[in-house]
Amino acid sequence: MSHDANCIFCKILNGDIPSAVIYEDDEFKAILDRFPANEGHVLILPKNHVADIFAMEPDQAARLFALATKIAKHMKETLGLDHMNVMQNNGTVAGQTIFHFHLHLIPRFENDGITIQYKPMDLSDADITAMQKKLNII
Repeated sequence: MSHDANCIFCKILNGDIPSAVIYEDDEFKAILDRFPANEGHVLILPKNHVADIFAMEPDQAARLFALATKIAKHMKETLGLDHMNVMQNNGTVAGQTIFHFHLHLIPRFENDGITIQYKPMDLSDADITAMQKKLNII
C-alpha cells in the first residue's frame, strides 16, 4: 500500500498515531473522528494514500461505499438513530483539510445544533439544459 510520510491519516493507518478503530480489513479502516461533529462520528479511510475522489479508482470507491452502508446500518441499530449525514470533501474550497480521502458518517439527532447547508441557486431552464449538455456522458 502506498503511504505519504507527511499524511496524518497515513500515520494513523500505520499505527504511529493511536485511533479508536471500529472496523478494519485489508483495504479500509474505520475510526471514530477525534474531533467529531456529533458523538459516534466515523471516518472511513482507504489504507492506500489516495488524496481525493478524483484520484480514487471507481472499483475502490464502490467497495468503500458498500462498507459505508454496512457501517451506517450498524450505527443506526446500535446508536438508535434515524438520521445521518454522509459527507466527503475534495479540495480546499470544498472544505478538505486532510488530503487523504475520508468519508464521514455523522449521526444526527433532533436539535443537535449541527448545520450543513448551502444557498440554493435559482437557475433558468436554459441554464439547466446548457449544464446538462456540458456534463452529459451517455
